Amino acid sequence: MDGKSNRKRSNTKKWNNMLTYYNNSNVCVVVLHEIYGVNQHIKTMCKYLADYEFDVLCPNLLQTDDYYDYTDEKSAYHNFKEKIGFSVAEKKIKKLLSKIRDKYKFIILVGFSIGATIAWLCSNDEYICDLIIGYYGSRIRDYTEVTPKCPVMLFFPKREKSFNIDNLIEQLKDNRSIIVRQFQADHGFSDPYSDKYCKDSAKKAEQEMIEFIQNYIN
Repeated sequence: MDGKSNRKRSNTKKWNNMLTYYNNSNVCVVVLHEIYGVNQHIKTMCKYLADYEFDVLCPNLLQTDDYYDYTDEKSAYHNFKEKIGFSVAEKKIKKLLSKIRDKYKFIILVGFSIGATIAWLCSNDEYICDLIIGYYGSRIRDYTEVTPKCPVMLFFPKREKSFNIDNLIEQLKDNRSIIVRQFQADHGFSDPYSDKYCKDSAKKAEQEMIEFIQNYIN
């Protein structure tokens, strides 16, 4: 699914099954997927961002063409926790960002669920990325000691089944570099292939994300 480009791609050769769009842009958006892998939702979001003429990279942490169905949530989470984990994922993504840093003026991370938490963990390095957008990164609650070195926008649902989301939001609001938006929707509201999809919230979040990016790079 590569776009046309003369850009050298050797910097990503060690990633199997990486989804890429190249538009000869000086902006690279790195999309970090959920526990399910690079499914149709993630592919759709990558195409959406590429349509704004950004270069888009989506590293596949599962390292396979396959992805988990939403009905296999427990298996997908167990696979991530046992075979990958946040520490390994953070190191892998930071290594990728370091390799592409000199090729782009702006590097932006957009993460979903565990991908949002991985993006959050990368925010403590001021040299590897410039902007972070995270959708319902519920595990950020385990890493509130992180101090972002770049602007961050976080989208949260109205509630999370496993913890009090309002307490986390209150903690995050104390940091001026973090913009928090809460929507009257459930975890997964941006995914049109999920039964949690909320069109109004998804469109509002997309609009805010694009405005956040455009305001920063222009």
